[in-house]
Amino acid sequence: MAPSARDDSARDDSARTDSARKQQLLELAYAHVLDHGLAYMSLRPLAEAIGSSPRVLLFLFGSKDALVQALLARARQDETGMLEAVHRARPERGLARTGELVWSWLADPGHRKVLTLWVEGYSRSLSGGAGPWAGFAERTIADWLEVFAAAQPPARRDTPEGLAERTLLLSVLRGALLDLLASRDEQRTTAAVTAHLRALEAPADDAPTHRGGPGLLAGPPGVVVPRNGPMT
Repeated sequence: MAPSARDDSARDDSARTDSARKQQLLELAYAHVLDHGLAYMSLRPLAEAIGSSPRVLLFLFGSKDALVQALLARARQDETGMLEAVHRARPERGLARTGELVWSWLADPGHRKVLTLWVEGYSRSLSGGAGPWAGFAERTIADWLEVFAAAQPPARRDTPEGLAERTLLLSVLRGALLDLLASRDEQRTTAAVTAHLRALEAPADDAPTHRGGPGLLAGPPGVVVPRNGPMT
């Protein structure tokens, strides 16, 4: 006998209830891992902490790996939300201004927990393999570079120099973030980021030309690059 309209409606209601409960538990689990991390997460202690059970979590998410993937996606949602806000804040003002906006978010003490989780996911994804961490670091890099590209003039954006410029900014911000999370020294790390942003703002014509003889190449402002290996 064909299912009735009443049966279809009951299934739809059940699906909506499961979806709402899944989202609710995801948010509770996300709040928990922000405090405790993902590396040693076990379903039973997690379920107890959020008022659920391992059986319910497995029913809703399918597996522990799928739950970890959902939690990483939730963390990335916070990150991309920040990047979208930066993009809306007139990125055409330039790469230095965009870097300043990103760093102000990264340095905010209220974001330390999510950034610590982000670093954990980033580092775990570097081990490769097809686990729940796979691709997290690569997607994060692409997210950031896209926002930085939008802040560059079109004529520079699509050049090797433009790509190198935004890659360097990403590297500076990421390195300063790791330092900040480890040391809690916001003043020192902000000073370092600010120094780089000032160099970005300097017109190309103002960049110093290093003339140290045939063994040196001109580099970014304040940097001397040896042509044939380290200087002695």
